[in-house]
Amino acid sequence: MNDNFTQNTTPPSWRATVLTLYPDMFPGPLNEALAGRALAEQIWSLNSVNIRDYAHGKHGSVDDQPFGGGPGMVMRPDVLAEAIDATLAKGAIGPVIYLTPRGAPLKQARVREISAGAGVTLICGRFEGVDERVLESRNIEEISIGDYVLSGGEIAALALLDAAVRLLPGVVGAAESLREESFEHGLLEYPHYTRPRQFEGKDVPEILLSGDHERIRSWRRAEAEKTTRNRRADLCAGTMSDCVNTRARP
Repeated sequence: MNDNFTQNTTPPSWRATVLTLYPDMFPGPLNEALAGRALAEQIWSLNSVNIRDYAHGKHGSVDDQPFGGGPGMVMRPDVLAEAIDATLAKGAIGPVIYLTPRGAPLKQARVREISAGAGVTLICGRFEGVDERVLESRNIEEISIGDYVLSGGEIAALALLDAAVRLLPGVVGAAESLREESFEHGLLEYPHYTRPRQFEGKDVPEILLSGDHERIRSWRRAEAEKTTRNRRADLCAGTMSDCVNTRARP
């Protein structure tokens, strides 16, 4: 078997495992910047499992034609089930999530839940998908990162992991910055400005130069509400009536 399980003398507090046909895609970009530094500091660990290692037969096939006909291939249930069961038996932890366009949309609230746990096990599909019986028998959660189709689940897994890892304690230097991001409190983030004070004939809003922190907080809240109302009214519906009704203050 070719499972890339790292052996640490002091195990990280948050562990991610990815089942994939392309283990060399990991850690990929997660080896850089904040996630990469946290990986090097063992704040979290990433283990990749090659599903092909659990293939059966002389040809090591992991897929087959769909019953009922139709284009494409489907990942075999016996191969994937054995990969999942063996991976969990070796110490991978849940929740177990399959990345698929038909899954529930990934929201920041779910990311926070995943990050607050002990880790996650992700399944990256390929072909037309995986046999439904594996998902049903193992009660696997299905998550989508957007209404579009990728070649496989690997990029979606990278996105989910990046979102979760940055919420781990010690990953982001200024923890208070996490409290004012998009999707916190049901709003998109307010606009940002930095030097120079004038750029291409446009000035920084005067209120940000006033030093009046209470007025600045009010302005930022109003701008966040306005941006959310104009760009993502769906975030307001049923939960943020003030987002819909409040006019942006100057």
